[in-house]
Amino acid sequence: MEKKAALVTGASHGIGKAIAIALAKNGYDVGVNYCRNEAGAKDTCAQIESAGGRAIAIQADVGNMESLKNMFQTFAKFAPSLDLMVNNAGVSEFYPLLEATEEQWQHVTNTDWKSVYFGTQMAAKNMVAHKKAGVIINITSNHVDGCFPLATIYAPTKAASTKFAENAAVELAPYGIRILSLAPGYTNVWADDHPIQEVKDRILSKRFAAPEEIAEILVFLASEKCSYMTGTRVTVDGGALLPVVPENAMDAEFVPPLS
Repeated sequence: MEKKAALVTGASHGIGKAIAIALAKNGYDVGVNYCRNEAGAKDTCAQIESAGGRAIAIQADVGNMESLKNMFQTFAKFAPSLDLMVNNAGVSEFYPLLEATEEQWQHVTNTDWKSVYFGTQMAAKNMVAHKKAGVIINITSNHVDGCFPLATIYAPTKAASTKFAENAAVELAPYGIRILSLAPGYTNVWADDHPIQEVKDRILSKRFAAPEEIAEILVFLASEKCSYMTGTRVTVDGGALLPVVPENAMDAEFVPPLS
């Protein structure tokens, strides 16, 4: 049986790294995109090869069109046809609305939104050309639903990616291509002494997700078991956005009856 091929952007660390390795363990050869962290990308490739897969590290700034095109051209030499595209690369940068600059806006928007749009377009063109009923999964965020401080640039890029998947699903369905959004919440990619660790107790699950948990959900979404899903979003945040903070704090001692 011919092995499937996947291209994962931002796969040198964090969620992207976990996704690339999980895909290899499930039979994919993987293109490992990175922007600056070459050592991390090489480590991802080494773990993929240890899992029995083939891998290639591809340097590209996915927010730059020429660089994005070169990434797909390099990947085509490794695996001519694409079965799965994972638009994961992003920059989590936060700026006060009254102080944000055009350069900051462009950097976040190009990396987190422009790359998703044109990454999807280029992946879909490859799938159509090779008559592949492929899958495209865009990593967004629970910022789509929640309002967090300093996120007036970052959060709208995730909202745009989510809405884009809905519209793109309509156009890509005739080719048998599915497109989905996967929206993680707090995922443990931070050091143990990072201040963000203090919010764990405010999450219903009382912990952060491991990157590997997000990766396993993506593998499932990309599989034939989810062949009837397209244009929708799956949020994985441990219930982080469910409590209304003041009421939740006020009622902390209240335990509802079981019946």
